[in-house]
Amino acid sequence: MTSVPLLALVVAVYTALALVASGWLDTVLFSLPLLSGATLLFRGDDLLLVVSLFLLGIEISRATSSSSAAILNHVLSLLVFIIALIGFIVMPQLGNTTFFLILLMTLIDVIAGFTVTITAARRNVSYDE
Repeated sequence: MTSVPLLALVVAVYTALALVASGWLDTVLFSLPLLSGATLLFRGDDLLLVVSLFLLGIEISRATSSSSAAILNHVLSLLVFIIALIGFIVMPQLGNTTFFLILLMTLIDVIAGFTVTITAARRNVSYDE
C-alpha cells in the first residue's frame, strides 16, 4: 500500500465531487476572521487544495527512499498525472483553476519524485577513479 500515490486520492475525490456533487465544491464550509478585519472563506475546493499540499509534502518525503516500492510509486504517480491531464483536457467539469492546481501538484510529485530518487541513488554510488 505504500506505493499508492496519495495525490491519486485527491484526483479521484475531486473528480467524483465534480461529476456528482459539484455544489459542495462551491459551498463555503467555514470562515476565518483575520486581524485585518477581512474574512477568509474556505470552500470545498479550497479545502481539497490544502489537503493536496499536505499530501504533496508527504509524497516528496516518501521519495527519498530508493526501494522498489518507491520506484513503483513514481511510476504510478506518472500514471496519475497522465490520467488527471486527460481529465483536465477532456472533461468540462475539471477544466477550472482548482483542478489545474491539483494537476500541477501531480506534475511536481512526478518531477520531484524522480529527481529526489536519482539524486539519492547517485550519492549512494561510489565512483572508482
